[in-house]
Amino acid sequence: MHSKEIRKRFLAFFEKRGHTVIPSASLLPSNDPSVLFTTAGMQPLVPYLLGEKHPSGARLANFQKCVRTGDIDEVGDNTHATFFEMMGNWSLGDYFKEDAIRWSFELLTSKEEGFGLDPHRLYVTCFEGNDDAPQDEESAEIWRTLFKEAGIEGERIYFMPAEKNWWQPGPNGPCGPDTEMFYDLTGTLTSGLTKEEFLKADNDQKIVEIWNDVFMEYLKKDDVVVGMLEHKNVDTGSGFERVCAVLQNKDNIFDTDIFEKIMEVSKTLATSVRSQRIIADHVRTAVFMLSEGVVPLNTDRGYVLRRLIRRAVFNTDAKTIPHQAVKDLVEAVALTYHDVYRELYAHHGFITEEFFKESEKFAETLARGLKEFEKMEIKSVADVFKATASFGLPIDMASEVARARGFSFLREEMDIEMKKHQNLSRAGAEQKFKGGMGDTSEMSIKYHTATHLLGAALRQVLGDHVKQRGSNITSERLRFDFSHGEKMTDEQKQAVETLVNNWISEELFVVRREMPLEEAEHIGAQMEFGTKYPNVVSIYFIERPDGTVISKEFCGGPHVETLKDLGTFSIQKEEASSAGVRRIKAVLS
Repeated sequence: MHSKEIRKRFLAFFEKRGHTVIPSASLLPSNDPSVLFTTAGMQPLVPYLLGEKHPSGARLANFQKCVRTGDIDEVGDNTHATFFEMMGNWSLGDYFKEDAIRWSFELLTSKEEGFGLDPHRLYVTCFEGNDDAPQDEESAEIWRTLFKEAGIEGERIYFMPAEKNWWQPGPNGPCGPDTEMFYDLTGTLTSGLTKEEFLKADNDQKIVEIWNDVFMEYLKKDDVVVGMLEHKNVDTGSGFERVCAVLQNKDNIFDTDIFEKIMEVSKTLATSVRSQRIIADHVRTAVFMLSEGVVPLNTDRGYVLRRLIRRAVFNTDAKTIPHQAVKDLVEAVALTYHDVYRELYAHHGFITEEFFKESEKFAETLARGLKEFEKMEIKSVADVFKATASFGLPIDMASEVARARGFSFLREEMDIEMKKHQNLSRAGAEQKFKGGMGDTSEMSIKYHTATHLLGAALRQVLGDHVKQRGSNITSERLRFDFSHGEKMTDEQKQAVETLVNNWISEELFVVRREMPLEEAEHIGAQMEFGTKYPNVVSIYFIERPDGTVISKEFCGGPHVETLKDLGTFSIQKEEASSAGVRRIKAVLS
C-alpha cells in the first residue's frame, strides 16, 4: 500500500467516525520550554488535553511533524529516524477505551476501510498497574472480546510495567496507561505466544509495535500523580514511517516509498548502506527544519540543524556534497511531500543555499581540525574526545586519525567519554529548559500572557514588521524571539517596558474567541511563523472594557483572565538570536 493511500485511508477512516482532520502544527513548539522541537503528536494539544475547548471539536485526527534526536547514533539501522510523522486520532473528553480500541482494531484489520492486516498476527500489551493507577483490566477485557468475536485464539494479551505501558511527556502534564498493538512480521506467529516468547520475539524484531492507544486521565506534577484531568482523553497513533514499512512488506523504513527518491540521490554519495541511510534521514530532517526558518547556529535549534547537516556530509565518501547534489536532495524531499507540505517547495531556494553554505563550512572545519589535531599530543581517550569538541571533528574521524598515529583504544572507552559529555550537556539543558512539557504553573501562565503583551508593545515601538519567531517560557522568566534587523536602543527598550506595565496597570481582560481561519486572518491576528492552522481557530484578545484591542493572537492557551496579577514587567536582556532575529529575556516581579 503506497504511503499516499495509507495517509488517505487513515484520515478517511476517522472522518467517517466524526473526527475533524486538523493540520500538523509547527515543528517549533509554541511556549513549551521542555524541548526544542515538537517531539510527539500530543505536544501541540496539551492545552486541550488539560481542559481547553478545541475550536475544531472533541474528535480530531492528524499527521504531526516531529523531530527526536535522542537516538541519533542509532540512525542507519532499520527503524530509527530523526524526523517522523506521528499519525493519530484524538478524543478530548468524548469517547474512551471501548471505541478507541475497537476502532484501532478495525483500522488495522479492515480490508475495506483500513490497512487490511491479518488479525491472527496481532498481539497486545496493557498496563499492569502501580502506585499511580490500577491494572488496566478494562482494556484487556475489551481485547478479549474483540479476539473472541474475530475467532482469534491463543495467548495474545500481556500486562506490562509503567516503563512499557504508561505514557507521559515529562514530569509534568497529562498522562495515563496505554495499550500497544504489535504485528508479527514473519507470518508464522499466528497461534499465540507465552509472555516469555512474546518478549523474545519483540527483542528479535520478529514482531513490531504498529499502534498505540493512550488513555490520558491523570495529571502529574513533579513526576507525581496529583489528580484526575478535567475530562478523560484518548491519544492514539503510530509512526507513519513504521506503518508504511509494515504495509509495504519492508524490513526497514528506508526501503519504503517515503525514502525512495531521496535514497536514489544518497546512493550516489556513499557506498555504505548505513551511510546512505544516515544521509537520507539527516537531509530530510534538515529540509523540514530549514523550511520553518531554523538556520545553522552553535546553540539550541540551530545547533541541532548544524549537527545533522555535518553528519550527513561526513557520511559521504568524499566528505563533501556538491551544490548540484544538494539541489537534488532538497528536490527529492520536496517531491515526496509536495501534496502535503507545500512549504518545502515555497522555500526551496533558501533551503538549498543554507544547506550548501553549512556543508561548505564543514569542509573547511574538517581541514582545519585535522591540521590542529595533528599537532596534539595524544595520551588518552579523553584527548581524542577533546579533539571532537575543540576542532569540530566527528568522533569517527578523530578515532581514525588517533589510530593512524599509533594510539589504539576500545570503542567502549570512547563511549564512556561520550556519556560523560552527554550527562553534562543534559544537566545544562535541564537547567535551561526546566519547566516540563505542558507546564501549567501559575507563573508560567502569567509569562505566557506576558509574551502577548511584549509582542504587541514591540510592534508599537518598532513597527508592524515585528513577528514572533519563537518563545521559551519557564516559571522564572520568558524568552521571546522576533524579527527585527538591528539592536534595540535603550530608549526603545524603556518604551516597550512602559507600554507593557501600563497595560498591566489597566487590568485589561484576556478573552478567548473562536472564529473561522479566514476571519482571523482578515482581522490581522498574529500568527506563529511556519504554522498551519485548522479552518476554525482560537484567538486570544487582550482588550479594554470598551473593546479596544491591544493584542490578538492565534494561541491554544492557557492565559490569565485579567492582567491585574502579573506584577511588574522588566527586560533583562536584548540580543541577536540569528540573522534578522532578535531575542528578549524578561521577568515579572
